Amino acid sequence: MGTTLYTASVPVFIHYLQQLHATLRVAENHERRTGRPLVRAALAEGMFPFAQQVTTACSFAVRACCPLLAADLPVLAGGDQDWDQLRARIAATVDFLEEVPEERIDAAENMQVVTTAGLVSPVFSGRDYVVSYALPNFFFHLVTAHAILRNHGVPVGKEDFDGYHQYQAGFSFPQAK
Repeated sequence: MGTTLYTASVPVFIHYLQQLHATLRVAENHERRTGRPLVRAALAEGMFPFAQQVTTACSFAVRACCPLLAADLPVLAGGDQDWDQLRARIAATVDFLEEVPEERIDAAENMQVVTTAGLVSPVFSGRDYVVSYALPNFFFHLVTAHAILRNHGVPVGKEDFDGYHQYQAGFSFPQAK
């Protein structure tokens, strides 16, 4: 079976959010050891801080699915004020994603999706919306969150980001269902 819109997105979001969830514990422990605050840390002035990068990555995972499901964006638990709220937001996002019906995502491959990006409102097919807009934005914010941690001395690496080291005999994403 080839890659479907669902398999290219929902299990990918879940996998990387679970990795991010695990990374939060490392970051929180580093903050406790060093006394160096991380939740509001940023790479550069004017950039979103770590917590907002995390919640924005979560938002893009949800925003990728809702238009394809013809559903309103849910109000998710958690927030961006502290480590517990960030963990709750990631967990709520994963819970939402685990309930996304595979067949409905795949059926929306050719539907028209209009979104707002800054001052423009691009129009995409369902597939292009996910592949060319939602996934890249999700990974931008995920990678930036990881880079903020690295920049502030948190001992995390690529294996923490992608989790490939967990798979001894070939890599495969866990099934979302």
